[in-house]
Amino acid sequence: MKETNGTGGTGWKAGMPVGPPPPEAKRERQFLSGPQSRGFELWFAVKVFFEMVRGFRALHFIGPCVTVFGSARFKEDHRYYQLARDVGARLAENGFTVMTGGGPGCMEAANRGAKDAGGRSVGCNIELPKEQSANPYLDVMVNFRHFFVRKIMLVKYSYAFIAMPGGIGTYDEVFEAATLIQTGKIKHFPIVLVGREYWQPLIDVMRSTLLAEATIDPADLDILYITDSPEEAATHVREVAIEKFGLKYAAQKARRRWWLFE
Repeated sequence: MKETNGTGGTGWKAGMPVGPPPPEAKRERQFLSGPQSRGFELWFAVKVFFEMVRGFRALHFIGPCVTVFGSARFKEDHRYYQLARDVGARLAENGFTVMTGGGPGCMEAANRGAKDAGGRSVGCNIELPKEQSANPYLDVMVNFRHFFVRKIMLVKYSYAFIAMPGGIGTYDEVFEAATLIQTGKIKHFPIVLVGREYWQPLIDVMRSTLLAEATIDPADLDILYITDSPEEAATHVREVAIEKFGLKYAAQKARRRWWLFE
């Protein structure tokens, strides 16, 4: 029996045999399989707490970020890789730190584009049973064991989200950000879908089915902004993040503490 990666391209090649998972993956499977002993669940919660604190401290000083989602499966010669690289460069030129999941494909491309433009590049990498390697274009890289902790970091430090074409994992990240906006958990930060040919069918389904069945409101469609232009995407992010929300560039006054992993 084979297991495949269900993370939208953030792991290994689909259909590849996994083999025995490492001990930490076994513990996570056990935790997610239902009620466990009090001691097991307490220790799991303690480890999650420290993983979150480590992420908070490592990312506290990275500046105003835009998170770029997208598939890990596109190679350097693919048009979507080149598009993501251009997006990263445009964001950096507008003064934003580019944050991604830290892996290959569109994530690498966006980080690479930020470096091309002399900007800052951050990756929140995920440890998988077949480990995902971080891309080489990162100024700051933090490894996470749990997807839910990683997703908190990708949202917490971002003033906008840009989605390049991707799979299940990318859809998950886009809709989680949209849900947080819809429910008022975060402000109405921009969510930009780059690649009209790829994303328009999703918008059409949302309009023809979800909206028609009243499972979403018309305003919910306005959460998602779609374009083919990296320049337009960066301009939209700048206008909303800076002009609407009053984001300002300022020197970081807090002092780093090495003993807090800063």
